[in-house]
Amino acid sequence: MDQHQERVLREVAARDIRFIRLWFTDVAGVLKSLAIDPGELEDAFTEGIGFDGSSIEGLTRVHESDMLLVPDAQTFQLLPWRNAKESVARMFCDVHTPDGQKAHSDPRAVLQRAVERARALGFTVMVHPEIEFYLLRQPVSIDHMIPVDNAGYFDHVARGDSNDFRRQAVRMLEEMGIAVEFSHHEGGPGQNEIDLRAVDAVTAADNIMTARTVIEEVALRESLVATFMPKPFIDHPGSGMHTHISLFEGDENAFYEPSGEYQLSLTGKRFIAGLLEHAYELTAVTNQHVNSYKRLWGGAEAPAYVCWGHNNSSALVRVPLYKPDKRRAARIEYRALDPAANPYLALAVLIMAGLDGIEKKRELMPEAEGNVWDLTDRERQVLGIRALPSSLSSAVRGMRESDLVAEALGEEVFAYVVRNKEKEWHEYRRQVTPQEIRQFLKVY
Repeated sequence: MDQHQERVLREVAARDIRFIRLWFTDVAGVLKSLAIDPGELEDAFTEGIGFDGSSIEGLTRVHESDMLLVPDAQTFQLLPWRNAKESVARMFCDVHTPDGQKAHSDPRAVLQRAVERARALGFTVMVHPEIEFYLLRQPVSIDHMIPVDNAGYFDHVARGDSNDFRRQAVRMLEEMGIAVEFSHHEGGPGQNEIDLRAVDAVTAADNIMTARTVIEEVALRESLVATFMPKPFIDHPGSGMHTHISLFEGDENAFYEPSGEYQLSLTGKRFIAGLLEHAYELTAVTNQHVNSYKRLWGGAEAPAYVCWGHNNSSALVRVPLYKPDKRRAARIEYRALDPAANPYLALAVLIMAGLDGIEKKRELMPEAEGNVWDLTDRERQVLGIRALPSSLSSAVRGMRESDLVAEALGEEVFAYVVRNKEKEWHEYRRQVTPQEIRQFLKVY
């Protein structure tokens, strides 16, 4: 037993913690949980906790159902929304097979493999996500979605529910050891954003899953509903999860070069080139739902075209402006990701695409200047600017042909994602929408 596990055992005993929740994520990106008694904790660390993996989306087949949850002691945190008199803690888990090997179908393991690939090249991956979401007043139904306010970007609403909400959510996140950089009102009515500080990639994915849970819990306490749906309102901006990525070589930021354009190093340029090269084929992972494409192609600064720019919000990849003395802040921002994505899988394919650009020394296309949406199709063609998939169906077709995504996800996860997304598209196509009915129904 290592020092982290011993620390957890001591803390559980000292705080008289009665329930410990083991968290893990299925391939679809849904958080799963089971609770164990403290008396089972030592065995959980050394042997794992058995469960039926065939009942979890994408983990394993029926005839290979036995799986093990092995808690990661470094993720131990109390759940601040639970009653202090009956403390409840959580830990993220790695999924193992009965022989003690990491399950290839575990999304957390998928990301760990990508991180190991980066480490083999001498890099540590750091990630800083910006999580957008809408707050709705209860009751909520398909035909009744009322935003909590009518405010806009950076608006301060006196005695507003959003202000109180963000304050509580940030406080809970920080109580769980998750540092928050910013929080503010976004562009849509009831739309908010919480930005988490940069941490290593696996911790970042854990933090995203935790943040989504905290946001939902705080919303329910305030008689509100939080939704991470990419495009809940057709007339208002969609919700994205702009993701900032940097690579470090030891203590040095590998994306920083003082003499480079925008202080961006050759490594950074090649990383961007890899992202752009593979952007089309990885979109089914970073934007995994039918609704995701209503955001991407809905305007309002959503990135629909494969290009990059400096401080250009219409570009797929942006090189943000940062203070000249903040070389550690040099980074790139991938703007297509949405908050409904499985963060483990999404970060894994982004990392692998960027590393491919570095390893193959890919050349970066010229920078896109101005609003890419304002260009004609012909102008974009001349500039070599391709479009992202316009639907989940086209995204899945692109993913099917991708050796890089198949390698990043592994055989089991790759096959499941393809099947699952094809099913979602088929179910979507089987619907007859109200708009179609209005178009053809003649009332006499």
